[in-house]
Amino acid sequence: MSYLLALDQGTSSSRSIVFDRAGRVVALAQREIRQIYPQPGWVEHDPRELWSTQLETAREVLAKAGLKAGEVAALGITNQRETTVVWNRASGEPIHNAIVWQDRRAEPTCAALRAQGLEPLVRRKTGLIIDAYFSGTKLKWILDHVPGARDAARRGELAFGTVDSWLLWRLTGGRVHATDVSNASRTMLLDVHRNEWDEELLAALDIPRELLPQVRPSAHLYGHSESALLGAPVAIGGIAGDQQAALFGQACFSAGLAKNTYGTGCFMLMHTGTEFRSSANGLITTSAAQPTARPEFALEGSVFIGGAVVQWLRDGLRAIKGSGEVQALAESVPDAGGVVFVPAFTGLGAPYWRPEASGAIVGLTRGSTVAHIARAALESIAFQSAALLQAMSRDLGAEAAVTELRVDGGACVNDMLMQFQADLLGIPVVRPQVIETTALGAAYLAGLACGVYAGLDELSRNWRVERRFLPTLPRERAAELMERWERAVRQAVAG
Repeated sequence: MSYLLALDQGTSSSRSIVFDRAGRVVALAQREIRQIYPQPGWVEHDPRELWSTQLETAREVLAKAGLKAGEVAALGITNQRETTVVWNRASGEPIHNAIVWQDRRAEPTCAALRAQGLEPLVRRKTGLIIDAYFSGTKLKWILDHVPGARDAARRGELAFGTVDSWLLWRLTGGRVHATDVSNASRTMLLDVHRNEWDEELLAALDIPRELLPQVRPSAHLYGHSESALLGAPVAIGGIAGDQQAALFGQACFSAGLAKNTYGTGCFMLMHTGTEFRSSANGLITTSAAQPTARPEFALEGSVFIGGAVVQWLRDGLRAIKGSGEVQALAESVPDAGGVVFVPAFTGLGAPYWRPEASGAIVGLTRGSTVAHIARAALESIAFQSAALLQAMSRDLGAEAAVTELRVDGGACVNDMLMQFQADLLGIPVVRPQVIETTALGAAYLAGLACGVYAGLDELSRNWRVERRFLPTLPRERAAELMERWERAVRQAVAG
């Protein structure tokens, strides 16, 4: 049994992928999921749909691969992080829609916590800043707004989880309520030095401990799926939040290795080993995917709107009919013609952390066309990512500078974008042969837990380069472009 199944529940779709032992994709199945926008700045998903689409794709991918469940060595789960689900333990029914990581409704709670002077405590214990991005304040909002929810939670009748916990609960028929350290570290409730829920933080948010899942290493035998779901029980051996899973799938197992994932958002992580490094430049410290009980960490910068800007070009501006058309449209002009697009649709994440910022397109002239806007939209993904790496470099100093950036996620197939990214950064951008590294990381963790792999050296040998993008732009020109970007950001914040 050398096949591994990864369940990849993301922001815009649920996917399932079968990998062979060498980390190659055998088969893939995908279903889009509905985005629910109750009011500006709010984003929700239907938890039942997250589960049903994930189960459908798991069944479909096994059929595509020509495999029975009994031929799969183990199953790993990776998921959109911070997205918050609360359900009734007896009925298994959610008490509210899932509140998605992009959702900003908890900002008033965050402002109150900051006013109480809790920012240093949160940063010291969790590595995070106080922001509506993280799960704890979303959970507080549900408990505050669903009648009777907090009392039911205290009675032990409710369960909270990020999406991994929700899927694990459903896969095991309600027998296992757990999460891994990488997802738990995104709640703003976990002491990441001890990998335990923190009583002081729970009290600050008035969250009953009875709600919370058990916290386990990322590679761990969590349980088995119910036979009726896939046709036979499958060992569930790995769980990691999507970005930590991608770091693991990119074989970034040691300090100094970094990756950037170009998905709905963009997420840059650099492994810092067992060292907890605080940022003075707008990054956060997070738990890396942990093969053992030993805490490991990463510096992270999160861009809220990455590939989602292409969806906006399609659905909002109606500039393209399909996402695949954007590169041709952008390449129909030699450059953005001075247009800069700041896609702050849900505020700005790292390294700016300006929730009040709004989207802005600046530098328009009479000669600007939809092609210039499309190019500026793609370039915005690279600009935001470059700002993250610059912040990382300021934190680490020259002695620990990142010498190459490993890339993955849907938008990394765009050669124009990857070349522009290398030009801005001034270091090689390296795309691996397998860009499904989020799912691959979950599969690798499951394989480690269930004995498919002997250790990390074997996984490192699986990582293979498809293309290396080398910088061609003079550094002075790159600096000018970054300064133009920063001016546009200041306008987005002021506007």
